[in-house]
Formats: sequence, C-alpha cells, structure tokens
Amino acid sequence: MNVPKKDIEPEIEIEADEEPSLPQTEEVDALAIGEQAADSLAAGRDAILRYAKLAPSQPGVYRMIDARGDVLYVGKAKNVRNRVRAYARPAGLDTRIERMIAATRALEFVVTRTETEALLLEANLIKRLRPRFNVTLRDDKSFPYILITSDHWAPQILKHRGARTRPGHYFGPFASVWAVNRTVNALQRAFLLRSCTDPFFESRTRPCLLHQIKRCSAPCTNEIDFAEYAVLVGEANAFLSGRSKAVKDELAGEMEKASLALDFERAAVYRDRLAALSAIQSHQGVNPRGVEEADVFALHQQGGFACVEVFFFRTGQNWGNRAYFPKADRSISPGEILEAFLAQFYDDKPCPRLILISHDIEDRELLAEALATKSGHKIEVMVPRRGEKKDLIEHALANAREALGRKLAETSSQEQLLRQLAATFGLPRVPRRIEVYDNSHIQGSNAVGAMIVAGAEGFRKRDYRKFNIRSADLTPGDDFAMMREVLTRRFKRLLTEAPLSSRPAGEGGESPGGASGQATIAVAGLDLLPPQGEEELLQAVSSTDEPESPWPDLVLIDGGQGQLSTAREVLTQLGVDVPMVAIAKGPDRDAGRETFFVPGRDSFKLPPRDPVLYFVERLRDEAHRFAVGSHRARRMRDLREAGLQEIAGIGPTRKRALLHHFGTLKAIERASVTDLMQVDGISAETARRIYEFFHEGAA
Repeated sequence: MNVPKKDIEPEIEIEADEEPSLPQTEEVDALAIGEQAADSLAAGRDAILRYAKLAPSQPGVYRMIDARGDVLYVGKAKNVRNRVRAYARPAGLDTRIERMIAATRALEFVVTRTETEALLLEANLIKRLRPRFNVTLRDDKSFPYILITSDHWAPQILKHRGARTRPGHYFGPFASVWAVNRTVNALQRAFLLRSCTDPFFESRTRPCLLHQIKRCSAPCTNEIDFAEYAVLVGEANAFLSGRSKAVKDELAGEMEKASLALDFERAAVYRDRLAALSAIQSHQGVNPRGVEEADVFALHQQGGFACVEVFFFRTGQNWGNRAYFPKADRSISPGEILEAFLAQFYDDKPCPRLILISHDIEDRELLAEALATKSGHKIEVMVPRRGEKKDLIEHALANAREALGRKLAETSSQEQLLRQLAATFGLPRVPRRIEVYDNSHIQGSNAVGAMIVAGAEGFRKRDYRKFNIRSADLTPGDDFAMMREVLTRRFKRLLTEAPLSSRPAGEGGESPGGASGQATIAVAGLDLLPPQGEEELLQAVSSTDEPESPWPDLVLIDGGQGQLSTAREVLTQLGVDVPMVAIAKGPDRDAGRETFFVPGRDSFKLPPRDPVLYFVERLRDEAHRFAVGSHRARRMRDLREAGLQEIAGIGPTRKRALLHHFGTLKAIERASVTDLMQVDGISAETARRIYEFFHEGAA
C-alpha cells in the first residue's frame, strides 16, 4: 500500500549561523496546469477515496504522496477517515488544495492515542520531510545558551549550543551568538568568572591575560580563594535568574563600605562591576515589568511572503529577537501559518510558560496542551488585547514589517544581479540554483572538496556539502584529480536521487517561452526579459507548489582552463550537460583581475567595478572560506588524534613541555615564534617549524 520514498535527509549538518532567507520559489506554467487539471484532479480524488476506506477512525497523522513517492502534505486529525474523505468533495476547496489533490496518488496513516500526540507528530514529520504544501520552518537551528558549569570546584562560564548534558545552570535561549558573546563578555567583567577550559585551567602557573584586564579573578593560581569565588558564582547565577536588582544593590552596598573604609581600589572594582551589569541591561531594549518569562511571535505578510519575528524574554529581560521567513502559500491565513510555525519551532526547543502571538489560531488550546505535555509544565498561549503585552506584540509586528521589507529589497537586488549574470555568461535562463566548487589542502594532506549553493535568496547553507578526498591512487596535490572526484561523487548521487527523466516539466527540453533550452539543467528559471518593476518581480518569485530541484542552473569552478576541462570531461562521461564557468585568480592573486573561462568562448575579464564581478567574487570567496574551514577542521581532528609528534622534531617530551606551558593545543596554534621559544627545549628552528605547521596557507 505504501509508495517507496527516497532518502531526503541532508548529507551533513552545517554548524554555522545562517542568515534567514526567503523561500526559494519558481514559476507555474498556468496553461499546462489548466490542460491537465481536470484529469489529474479526478485521479487524485479517486486515489483519496480508495485510501479513505482503509483510514482509521481515530486520532492520527496522514501523509499525502505523489507518483514519485514524495510527500506532498502532512496533516493531523481527530478522526483521520473523516478528514481524508473531506478532500474528495467535488466543490468548496481552494486552488491550492485542488493542486495538492491533483498530485496525490497514495496516502499513509499513523494512529496516535490522542489529538495532542497527533499534533506533536505532525510537527516533527513536517520538519523532517518538508512537504511542499505545508507551512515549513526553513531557517530553524538550535539557539545558544549561557552555561555556568557545576562539575568543577571553580565553575566556568561559557556559550553553549546543543544537548544540555553537562552539569550546570543554563540560561537562554539567546537570539544570536553575537548576543551571547556580548553578554558573556559583560558578565566576565561583572563577576570575574573564568571562561577557560579545564585542561588550560589545571596547567596554569601564572594568571593569564584575562586577569590582567580584569575579566577573570584567576582562581587557577589562587588569586582568589574558593569561598570568595563561590560568592561570585552565586551572584552570577542570581543575576541571570532575574534577581538583578538584589545583586546590584548588594554590589552598591559593598562599594559604599569600601569607600567609607578608604579602600578606594576595592571600591573601584565594585564600581566597574556595577557598570558592566548596567551595560548588559542597557543593550536589552524593551524590558517589560509584567512579563517574567515569555516568547513573543508576530507575523506580517507582504508580496506573497511571510515574516515571523520572535522575541525572547527570560527573567524579565529581553534576550534578543530573530526573524524567520517560513515557506507558505500566499492563500494561507496568518493564523494557519502561526499555528504550523509554533508547533515546528518548539519541536526541539524548551518552551516558556507564556507564549504571546499576534493572530489567533484555531487550535490554540490543543497547541497549549501539546506543548505542556512535551515541556512538563503548564503553558499559556494568548493573543493580548491591551496593556503591556499588547505593546510587546505591536513592537514585534513593527520589527516583522521592517525585516520583511529589507529581505524583499535584498531579494529584488539579487534577482537583478542574477539577470546580469545570465546575460554576461550567455545562460539560457536566469539561474535559480548556483553551485560553486573549490578544494583545500596542504601539500595534498587532509584534502577536502567543498560545494556551496546560492540562489535568489542568497547563500543556502543548508545545502552546503563537503567531500573528504579518499582516492587511494591520487597524487598528493593533484587539484585536477580532486576536482574530478568531487564532481563525480556529486553528480552520480544527483543522478540517483533526482534522475533527469523524473524532473518536473519545464526544467528541460522546451523552455516556457518555446525556445529550446538545455534539456539537463535545473529548474525552470525566469526567462531573460528586460528588468522588471518591484510588483512584477515579486510576482515572478511568488510562492508556488512546484518542488525545488537539486539540479544546478550554473556550476562555478574555482580555477582556470585546466579545472574547467576536467569538470566538462566528468559531466560528459556522466551524460550531464550543465552550464559551467571557471574563475581564475588574477596576477598576484589580486581580486578584481580575475579571468573567466566559458566553454566555446575565449577567456575574458570583466570591468573592475562590474556588479557581476563583485557577485562572482563573493560566491568564490564563500566557497574558499567553506573549503578552508572544512580542511582546517579535518587537519585539527587528525592532529588531536596523532598529537604534536606529527611535527618534525617534536616527541613526547617536547609535546609535554608545550602543553604544560600553553595549556591547550589552540593556545599553541595561536602562539608566535618568540612565545614558542620561551618553552624549555624548543629551539628557534623548532619554534619556526611549529609555527609554520599551524600557519602555512591552505591551498
């Protein structure tokens, strides 16, 4: 009964803060839909009625699946059979639902004990499967927290992201890494807690620089005793737990006592700590008196797109905000978008006791019950009508309007750049997906290939991929062979997961305008037309129900004619024809003097101030950044496994001396040659070798 589905889980996870982006969109061929609508709609209704006979009359989740096995939609219901039968009604459904029904060829069902469980399962499946007819949270990631550890006699303060497995007190979430770093820095000045790792702490024989600049009390060298340090830790926990006024009053009292005792140095320490606490609170913007713990969600729609602005309030303090741009059809109401967004947002995050929303949702009580079941405490979801909570919603709405306006303006500029790019390189259509490839290694060791992806909405970091070069017969440092391996692995997998024959109509063969396009390139983009106005442009990138294609419209290679020839040879052997461009660095690797190589054309340069040149340089530099970062991570992992003995002249004795002096491998990596020479047994030549090992430029 079940239609087989391909694996759609991402190959890797990218640990990086990602700029929120508008969902990728494509055009709809209205004429083609009109011709096939009647037959497809009838076939879809027949399939739904056939599967409805097997549907359970209990709470659960249903999945609607197309002919290729892709999940179109995930829904929940108190009575699954009744809900599924409703889709077969001959009238009364909007256009979006009819398109979904027309594409449906099979259904799957999962029974749950309660409707609450069905809601939680639905949110989990939507996040994992990303059906194209659901509202999907596209820019989701874990939020950073502040952690004050409790597994050491001298607790450490640090930024934390991920599973909360280490013993200690967690405070958050914060909206961004920047907000956490700023707060941790201020807390170090206010409470003088250590931020170093335990191995670094244990190896110290003298206070580090942080003690000299008054950001650490140096418990590592007993500059402060255990009891005094415990007081500082308690004050930090109290401040982050919301008792900031009591902490500040206590510090002010101590400052006054020291001043009266004429101990002005000690009074100055308390003064600086009070100033640091005031700085933390001054950066928090809106700090409501009557809201102790809440998340605020406000939604604004414009031009077929939606923006959800989220504010986090904990312990009466504003811990930042973030904008999200969920993928949703323009016909979906704000309440429906918010309901789907909230369920997915809290699928893997702790939930506060109060959630304020800008628009009412149909199943508000059910959502509150589901989140309470998941969190283990009572949760209230409310739409404030007046007072301070209403002011918070209005403030969040204003931020949502501004964020969406900025993103639409950026998208408009990006569309114009893509049009100019297509004209410059003679592409058959404006590219919707650009893939850029680069390699990184040091004399062939720890070689890594990297692929980054960009489109009309900017960089798509979720689609980035890295390739550990693993060919046994590859000559160290052979860039051509590395590029051959990377492209072979990438496009072989692409052919398996998204065969050319199964790609949606309009991606190859005849272009929408009737001109012959390239039959194997990616999704149908916009035709090369004169620049459009804002309204036409928004219309061109408006949301549709077409699935996103993993096939690139343009492949950029970081290299010259040799790399381009190698790439063309690989794709020719695989039977793939994708537009390709190679970009070679200028003399002395000067930016702005790059040479471009396009098949069938002479090499050429672009004018120094050409916007397309800047755009391509940004793409190339991002690929280089990702490749070098992946290479360094692999090299450091190997170094941690092999130890410093991998450096010529470093044995167990010198390794022990280095670690005893610097504390950690990262500190050794940052050390200068002069600093390295201060270690017993490290000569000038050995120090130079160590420094060059860590600082030699990656290829």
